[in-house]
Amino acid sequence: MSTEGPLVTPARPDGGPVVDRAGIARARRIVVKVGSSSISGENVGQIEPLVDALAGAYARGAEVVLVSSGAIATGLPHLRLDSRPTDLATQQAAAAVGQNVLIYRYQQSLRRHGIVAGQVLLTAGDMRDPTPRSNAQRAMDRLLELRILPIVNENDTVATHEIRFGDNDRLAALVAELIGADALVLLSDVDALYTRPPHEPGAVALVDVPVGDDLAGVTFGDAGAAGVGTGGAGTKVAAARHAAAAGTPVLVTSTANVALALSGAAVGTFFEAVPRAS
Repeated sequence: MSTEGPLVTPARPDGGPVVDRAGIARARRIVVKVGSSSISGENVGQIEPLVDALAGAYARGAEVVLVSSGAIATGLPHLRLDSRPTDLATQQAAAAVGQNVLIYRYQQSLRRHGIVAGQVLLTAGDMRDPTPRSNAQRAMDRLLELRILPIVNENDTVATHEIRFGDNDRLAALVAELIGADALVLLSDVDALYTRPPHEPGAVALVDVPVGDDLAGVTFGDAGAAGVGTGGAGTKVAAARHAAAAGTPVLVTSTANVALALSGAAVGTFFEAVPRAS
């Protein structure tokens, strides 16, 4: 298949408000976020099935944005580091190397589907300031019109501790709000959100979270045991609530379930969204 440009644009899905998991299969514009531990280190092989799932949504006409962590984690082996550095300068150095390698891996896999990626790097300041925010929105809208798959990450090489998003779950929620996404899918190593850390006795998977549910009595853990990311279940809940309040429903599930999630299957934890004004 030629890799000189994107595929011929298929008819877009009929769309309509996404009110449950099944609706994700007909969503017109989807943001998918994947965490560092899911696509780096021993899990780097998950990039190909992730790309296959994104390509499936793309092939049915959906506009897809991928928010991908993993630049720092991907860069660590190239800097001969065994763990995530704590100082900002080394994190920036790892990100500078890792972002290049990460995008190369994605594009190599996307080439099998004739899809071209476009890299979009943002800082928290970009999303707060009206001018760069408008520029980012315009650029992503145009990339989607051109059938390019935007791959978004925080610009770790210039971000500081004071302006960092803190985790790409929040970034994904802000991107979903920015482009008016019909659905946001947050991926991690866990198949759903649980009432307490899933390894603890008595943990029960959350299935649906209605608008306004404060999840009283639910206890969330921190970042996963891999130690290469910055997010955890709590950050996913905060991000899901932000997106849902802006009108974008959210599904939280594992990277292994991404194809099922994008097909509208009964997986993960679904956050209902506030209806958008017509």
